[in-house]
Amino acid sequence: MKSMLFDQLTPAIPAAYKQLSDNELQQLVREKRAALGSSLFLPGHHYQRDEVIRFADVTGDSLQLARQSAARPEADVIIFLGVHFMAETADILTPDRQRVILPDLRAGCSMADMADDQQCEEAWGLLTGRYGDTILPVTYVNSSAAVKAFVGRHGGTTVTSSNAKQVMAWAYSQKKRVLFLPDQHLGRNTAYKGGMSREKMAVWDPIRAELVPDQPGAALDDAELLLWRGHCSVHENFRMEHIQQFRSEEPDRQILVHPECTWEVTQAADLAGSTSYIINQIQQAAPGSKWAVGTEMNLVQRLAAEHPEQSIVSLNPDMCPCLTMNRIDLPHLAWVLDEVASGKIVHEIRVPDNIAADAGLAIERMMSLTS
Repeated sequence: MKSMLFDQLTPAIPAAYKQLSDNELQQLVREKRAALGSSLFLPGHHYQRDEVIRFADVTGDSLQLARQSAARPEADVIIFLGVHFMAETADILTPDRQRVILPDLRAGCSMADMADDQQCEEAWGLLTGRYGDTILPVTYVNSSAAVKAFVGRHGGTTVTSSNAKQVMAWAYSQKKRVLFLPDQHLGRNTAYKGGMSREKMAVWDPIRAELVPDQPGAALDDAELLLWRGHCSVHENFRMEHIQQFRSEEPDRQILVHPECTWEVTQAADLAGSTSYIINQIQQAAPGSKWAVGTEMNLVQRLAAEHPEQSIVSLNPDMCPCLTMNRIDLPHLAWVLDEVASGKIVHEIRVPDNIAADAGLAIERMMSLTS
């Protein structure tokens, strides 16, 4: 049976691992991976540190990695190089016999933390009280299993930044209104690109339990997109002043951003798209191309290193890597591998059966639309 999301009694990393040199840690990782063979699968998210992503079996976005984990029946253990909601999704999509480990339980997501299931139920009661049975909930995959389960229970679906246009079109074929959570920017940018005016949008503040027009003076009765007031703390730090500086100083440098950035920034950029879209644009670009990229710094730096024939910089020169993504470091990876090789499971992510079932419905609806 799937147990609790966290076990607060799970042991912390022994200090000895933090005292090893990088060379010693790398050797330990290589030895334990070789010993475990195909019984281990190591998926790694694009935003992870270079020191750990180099050991990943595959790299990708969160849902892609969860699906690849489920496609590895020979793997008894999945060590997920990512953050908590990603490991939850992997646990939901894999059978009970496969064990999912997150090397550092502090690796969370500030965006996912901006919505919980209790807040969602409160919002649902108030919003359906106002609009009746006209709302379909849609959640970004960057959300907790409990929020995905809320969406699944109410007939909704998950969405990724890659398939947002397609999934949102389906959602509006089902209901007049969409409650989009937890990232207001992805919801706003997707709907606007699809032709919806911002006068048709409203923002739900879960702290104040208040709905306000997205544009001053717009009528709430006309709202068709109800945006949860959440955001990515990394992507919200790409601002108009950064674009204006590049436009002034290097007008030939193309600006490429993720749709988790604000509406103003995505509108002012040359191109906007998902992480895979950003990677593909760089891979296909001509030598000599110049880019200012608005996404997580580990990925920007990796793209710059992989494509020295181009000039690739961050849109925000003062940007730091995502704090929670950076929690997964070499000592934590070496430790959990050492434990697994010794027959021990630590930092396991287990989603309770009832939550996994409802969250699985939301994920399966999306996959049936996009497969």
